[in-house]
Amino acid sequence: MIFILWLIAVVLVVYGVVTTIRGDVLAGIAIIILGLLVGPGGVSLFT
Repeated sequence: MIFILWLIAVVLVVYGVVTTIRGDVLAGIAIIILGLLVGPGGVSLFT
């Protein structure tokens, strides 16, 4: 389960960075923050 959360967090952060580079800064930052919240290293939403 921890690996799946880590994988989802990495995908969200990478997608957030790509979104930010494409020009949608607010959405990119929101996705990055969501990725950090989901990740097992951060404050996980599922525990």
